[in-house]
Amino acid sequence: MMSSMPLYEYQCTDQSGCDTCRSGLTRLEKINDTPLAHCPHCQAPVRRVISAPHVQRGQAHLLSPKTVQQAGMTQYKKIGKGVYEKTAGRGPRIISDT
Repeated sequence: MMSSMPLYEYQCTDQSGCDTCRSGLTRLEKINDTPLAHCPHCQAPVRRVISAPHVQRGQAHLLSPKTVQQAGMTQYKKIGKGVYEKTAGRGPRIISDT
């Protein structure tokens, strides 16, 4: 069984914040985590904002290149015997066992 952690959006409560919190920041948190009170970059006061949920059906989205890259991971696809090409993330463009 896979547990999920929701993405929460925060926005600066005044104009004293940095570009990140004034435009809004997204954070992956456990449901029972204490909400942020201050921007992690500039310490300006922030509040959690309500946004529309993003619902996807099936499981194809779980390993999409965009999802993999957003999670800070790297994804490769097999392009030949023992040869893999990067589709998302950081790392070498090609991996080969030769």
